[in-house]
Amino acid sequence: MGDLSGVIVAAATPVGPDGEIDQKRLVDHCRWLLEDGGCDGVNLLGTTGEATSFSVAQRVAAMTSIARSGLPMSRFMVGTGAAALADAVALTKSADELGFAGALLVPPFYYKGLSEDAVARYVQALLDGTGLQRAKLYLYHIPQFSGVPFAISIVERLAEKNPGVLAGVKDSSGDLSYSKDLARRVPGIDVFPSSEGTLATADENGFAGCISATVNVNGAIARDAWRSRGTDAGKQAGAKALAIRETLSKFPLVPAVKWAVSLIHRDPFWRHLQPPLASLGEEQAKALEAALPSLG
Repeated sequence: MGDLSGVIVAAATPVGPDGEIDQKRLVDHCRWLLEDGGCDGVNLLGTTGEATSFSVAQRVAAMTSIARSGLPMSRFMVGTGAAALADAVALTKSADELGFAGALLVPPFYYKGLSEDAVARYVQALLDGTGLQRAKLYLYHIPQFSGVPFAISIVERLAEKNPGVLAGVKDSSGDLSYSKDLARRVPGIDVFPSSEGTLATADENGFAGCISATVNVNGAIARDAWRSRGTDAGKQAGAKALAIRETLSKFPLVPAVKWAVSLIHRDPFWRHLQPPLASLGEEQAKALEAALPSLG
């Protein structure tokens, strides 16, 4: 298991009505997540962080703010995927040069029906083009969004060819059998399901933790599930964390997470989203606030 393990949050990104990332709020939120929010690590600029809605320049600016913040870079991974290979290479190089521990790569997502060879060639071209020195590469399996899976056979091939560089996979497919099979078939990499509901039984399934959107909100409870994994107390904490996740998941997830974060920080700025996503409507927001435990 690598340095990035346990409760890793897919951090929300504060963005204003002008479409620009609020760098101070971003740093402050990441600091809160690590110091008070129960998180062992932060996944910056993933799906929850609306990464694909920002330009390369905006993403690099956010990465630079974190790198200059004094926060421990050993606890950060960052999404560096892009439709264009050159953009993904540039973002991944920036992550490496800025000291991020991990770069999380979504597959090439525009063209569908790609062969396994094509997907593997794309990843290998990125690795060859970056020559990673510090950051490890993590693959992001989210076929319901990308339309392109990271088949386990692809992961096996890439891990064999790039030992010590390909470090893990984030599995956001919702298919737990994929995570279990991956951990069994490729034991040298770290596997992170996307739900904190898996933390209490992580050891028996070979998981390194989770990377979850909803631990922006319930991270302290998820931490209890992770630290007490394999025990009844861990299962109870995991069930409590999962209940909050399921409440948030009844609404559009990214807007719901950001609304909940606005309650935690008592800062309505967090309710803005980058187009094409939009904030919760008035009735949705009322229903969410009524369903969640007190967060302020």
